[in-house]
Amino acid sequence: MNIAFFASSLVSAYWNGAATYYRGIVRAMHARGHRVTFYEPDAFKRQKHRDMDDPPWAKVVVYSAESEAEVLRTVEQARGADLVVKASGVGVHDALLERAVLDLQGPGTLVVYWDVDAPATLDRMHHDAHDPLRPLVPRYDLVLTYGGGEPVSSAYKALGARDCIPIYNALDPTTHFPVAPEPRFEGDLGFLGNRLPDREARVEEFFLRAAAALPGRRFLLGGSGWQDKPMPPNVRYLGHVFTADHNAFNCTPLAVLNISRESMARYGFSPATRVFEAAGAAACLITDAWEGLEQFFEPGAEMLVARNGDEVAHQLESLDTDKARAVGEAAYRRVLAEHTYDHRAAQLDAVLEGRTMETAT
Repeated sequence: MNIAFFASSLVSAYWNGAATYYRGIVRAMHARGHRVTFYEPDAFKRQKHRDMDDPPWAKVVVYSAESEAEVLRTVEQARGADLVVKASGVGVHDALLERAVLDLQGPGTLVVYWDVDAPATLDRMHHDAHDPLRPLVPRYDLVLTYGGGEPVSSAYKALGARDCIPIYNALDPTTHFPVAPEPRFEGDLGFLGNRLPDREARVEEFFLRAAAALPGRRFLLGGSGWQDKPMPPNVRYLGHVFTADHNAFNCTPLAVLNISRESMARYGFSPATRVFEAAGAAACLITDAWEGLEQFFEPGAEMLVARNGDEVAHQLESLDTDKARAVGEAAYRRVLAEHTYDHRAAQLDAVLEGRTMETAT
């Protein structure tokens, strides 16, 4: 298939939490024989903070988003593609793109809305009857999401979606894998995540509260936007951690922490990209509790679970090097067996093949 993909960025993870997901999916689809053109706007200083060159497995088109006319000219370049994807959260001209790509729909072209933040998108549409995406949902051939399971699928179908299927986050073992520890990331517990409105309170509870309860332990905080956040003295703030450093960040501390955003925790079935990155590095992961976790990893054996900051502190206090290694190695075996982007691309191929046959008839 010739695929046109409109999304935030493939080449920069700067203020772009979906970068790893896009890279894994697109690389795996290329390996299955598909040709992907990835259209991304020159916005949010992402091009100045690139962490990879244009890859050989996708054609990257960086377009100016200074005017609607420029955006529409870019959309027109995708006419004739077999599949056109509009991802959520492009960040500029989203409503325009959501309307414009539907003009490319036809007998030989499927147009898909791919929601990489479905809980937040659904909350937005439920709270605003005039949200511009709401009347467009039934017009898309298919809605894909990177999480949310049955609660999200049912919610999208209630809004008129023809179908909604989750293509979950996963591991790209060519980019995320075990490496030697690095002294700059030494500590007892590390957390990596940008400062966002529906994450901040949960970071205060699960990370900062645990740090305050264990003043003798060393905590690492990575991600953008936390520089003015009051923190206990045993927390070291690292700022933005580039994708190339994620493996070392995951492999060095005794354990790493996953904290779901509030909306994702509420819907459940939404494992963050960081979960699979950590498992791919054979790291010992402590995660906040969320519904559906057992679908991906075995709690207690492949991942440690905490319901609040006190439980994070308890898990960390009871953890030694041997236990941490055993949990990390178990997660590593599970993720390679069931949760790579090759697995997700095979699922996506099957879904798209079915939709293409339906359209042809």
